[in-house]
Amino acid sequence: MAKKKFEKVINDLKIDPILFTYKFDCDCTGECCHYGVYTDSFEADNILKMKEKILFNFDDSQCNDVSKWFEPPEKDEDFESGIAVGTEVINGKCTFLDKNGLCTIQKIAMDEGEYKWKNKPLYCILFPLIIDEGVLTIDTGHIKRLKTCNPNPKTQKTIFEYCKEELNHLLGKKGFSELKKYGDEYLQKLKSK
Repeated sequence: MAKKKFEKVINDLKIDPILFTYKFDCDCTGECCHYGVYTDSFEADNILKMKEKILFNFDDSQCNDVSKWFEPPEKDEDFESGIAVGTEVINGKCTFLDKNGLCTIQKIAMDEGEYKWKNKPLYCILFPLIIDEGVLTIDTGHIKRLKTCNPNPKTQKTIFEYCKEELNHLLGKKGFSELKKYGDEYLQKLKSK
């Protein structure tokens, strides 16, 4: 990410104001997950602890060889542990996506009556948002290669409006409220220019 100065920080994350102006739409088919995702090393460990449940819920398009689920770990300071672990792409999609484009990890939580994102990696939850060098912003590079989850100048909805649930999950109620206030002020400044 280019070195930009960001005026707002919430929960130690710099906020990219593009969240409030980027017009976006998604007819979700799970396409964004086809390329796999980076998880924090502790998230990958938690997933592996669930391997029996996951294997039980896999369909015939998914890989039963647990050793093939993840890429080798790599250093990445945007992850809490400092270590990122990518999910492998198998049969043209993230190893955890079933043939209907649904996340097996999320389905297990929901089937057990738990919070849907209980075991899901943060970067899976956040997309199309990312944390890049400590900045909460948009994964515009990945969005550009997708057909169903992309910028849409014809819509009035921004990424902020589209991703309220994800932002609440990341920032908590207080942080989200602060983000909303900042967004309102930022848009007001743009109008007055």
